[in-house]
Amino acid sequence: MAMFQYEFMQRAFIAGGAIAVLAPILGIFLILRKQSLMADTLAHISLAGVAFGYLISLDPTLSTILFVAIAAVLLEYLRKVYSDYSDISVAMLMSGGMALALLLLTKVNSSTGIESYLFGSIVTISSLQLWVLVILAVGLVLTYIIFKKPLYVLSFDEDTAYTAGLPTQMMSVIFSVITGVAISVIMPIAGSLLVSAIMIMPSAIAMRLMKNFDGVIIVATIVGLIGMWGGLVTSYFFDTPPGATITAIFIVIFILESIVLKIVK
Repeated sequence: MAMFQYEFMQRAFIAGGAIAVLAPILGIFLILRKQSLMADTLAHISLAGVAFGYLISLDPTLSTILFVAIAAVLLEYLRKVYSDYSDISVAMLMSGGMALALLLLTKVNSSTGIESYLFGSIVTISSLQLWVLVILAVGLVLTYIIFKKPLYVLSFDEDTAYTAGLPTQMMSVIFSVITGVAISVIMPIAGSLLVSAIMIMPSAIAMRLMKNFDGVIIVATIVGLIGMWGGLVTSYFFDTPPGATITAIFIVIFILESIVLKIVK
């Protein structure tokens, strides 16, 4: 196809494939841990990292990774402080991250660059971000294969995991950091406003079709590939924001799934 003659489209499609692999793995654990909104929280903080990068003339990818890593550790700390009210930590960091982003944005002149991170842009994916995404996707698949059972126990019952001798706090922090890093490099395509939907929706769709862990991830990956690549093609030809287009395709898939399941039942 003609669009693949452009290097940015080649990078976008490779990145889309990597996102389709890593999003279901992270998404299913976020859903099981009742932390779906954590993706949205880290996305808001990622925007602050982007603004900070522009402010000090640093690659936004590097500054964003730094911001979300710190935020992920802080999120786990607040989750322990408010153990009976875990949504407080999400609310505090989400509002705090957005407030910091807005404050930094007032000092940044590169509004066009910031806008691409808000709504997503095919052309903004860099070689560095692409490499980080691919390495992260491969690393996550290997981690899932090796540590599937401990992660499964941690997601369903953290107390049982702790009693079994698992380093639950360290595992939670590492998981949050990896989620934050993934979000920070997905943002250029998805946009900070919709990145959480792209993280969660493939797994949410797959959970209605499959009842076992591996099956959900496999189906979610297929749904992710359809949504990501279909969204990129549609975005290219109709000049629409890729994040919104990808999310719209996921919503259409969800609606069709609901209709089919209703008919079957």
